[in-house]
Amino acid sequence: MIAMIAIIMTIDKSGGPAHHFAMAIVKLDQRDIAILRVLSREGRISKSALAERVNLGTSACADRLARLETAGLIRGYRADIALRRLAPHVTVFVLAELGSHEAAAFQLFEAAVERYDEITGCWALGGGYDYLLQVVTRDIDSYQRLIDTVLAERIGLSRYFTHVVTKPIKSAPPPFAILHPETDG
Repeated sequence: MIAMIAIIMTIDKSGGPAHHFAMAIVKLDQRDIAILRVLSREGRISKSALAERVNLGTSACADRLARLETAGLIRGYRADIALRRLAPHVTVFVLAELGSHEAAAFQLFEAAVERYDEITGCWALGGGYDYLLQVVTRDIDSYQRLIDTVLAERIGLSRYFTHVVTKPIKSAPPPFAILHPETDG
């Protein structure tokens, strides 16, 4: 069975016209999903080993891999770093509210977030808060200095709520069996 993915998202936080983002429809079959499943857990697997795991020839697998990359389904390959072994650090999730809900306020905030290396993730939210930020810093003092800097920059942040991670429990690749139930587990 072939799965088709189309992403069309409407965002309207400003009360003005909605912004539409559309991506081309990508047809995926069971082998494409299998390639994505393997790569999501083993990003350094060789192309020949990947081909064997998904029951394809090396050339056919490489062609599919290139197509998935070109289509934007594979955004990159990264290492999962054990931060606890690297250096002392603290991970903080921050719920942020902006003072204005005009399009320019969201653009200003999002552009500012890109400038801070400590902000390792940022998601726009619906239903209450405007953003969820993931922050990784050396300690709570450095986190507070970051927040003070962000507030001084006047990028529209009106309120924020800090949630310190005390222990990571789970970090996993996407649940392909749930997202594409027609494919094998």
